[in-house]
Amino acid sequence: MLMVISPAKTLDYETPWQYSATTEPDFLADSKALIEQLRKLSPQDISSLMSISDKLGTLNFDRFQQWQTPFTQTNARPALLAFKGDVYTGLGAENFAKADFQFAQKHLRILSGLYGLLRPMDLMQAYRLEMGTKFSNDRAKDLYGFWGQKITDALNTQLKKLRSDSLVNLASNEYFKAVKPKSLAVPVITPVFKDCKNGQYKIISFYAKKARGLMAAYAIKERITAAEKLKAFDCDGYYYVAEQSSATEWVFLRDEQA
Repeated sequence: MLMVISPAKTLDYETPWQYSATTEPDFLADSKALIEQLRKLSPQDISSLMSISDKLGTLNFDRFQQWQTPFTQTNARPALLAFKGDVYTGLGAENFAKADFQFAQKHLRILSGLYGLLRPMDLMQAYRLEMGTKFSNDRAKDLYGFWGQKITDALNTQLKKLRSDSLVNLASNEYFKAVKPKSLAVPVITPVFKDCKNGQYKIISFYAKKARGLMAAYAIKERITAAEKLKAFDCDGYYYVAEQSSATEWVFLRDEQA
């Protein structure tokens, strides 16, 4: 089983980390090509492109200018420990043991606008470039076109290596659009998390994002290699509901919180 998750806008390059078996992103040459084009943008251009404040535009202008290879453990950080956000709060990778990181390295991938596809221990430098950003580049009109088939091909390679029977999609729609499901060698299973509010079950973004991280952590810590076993997921009060699920969309409900 292979899982994919989204990255996060918030980054942490301050907290110390210990596990040192890092790797290099597979598509670093592509990332460098993107960076070279992004460096031509002014801070104001970046703010407009990404619909962010002038302060964040300047921050990311500086990041693009300072981005450099080679990546080392002093100028970069493992992806799984660099991203901070609701999904990563659920994951809690800062509490992983060495064996957890090793399992995650095989069974978890992070989709990225700048890096394409990251393994958990791939070193990365700070950036902001969401997959849905309409950044016209020398390959295509946007990032989906820039990455083309590469992300899907890389997923297929790992799926084959794992002899996996499925890809578990724990990413957002924006990021999973970078994957071409019809070209995958296995079916895609998408868990859906709904919370009860005012007597109705609905997807609440904050809780759903955290639940995706919780499920990824559950799979890693329980060493789950067959997607079917994810139906036993019961973290934070969620439970699988067969009656509302289909073969490819698995629904997990959580009753109203006190």
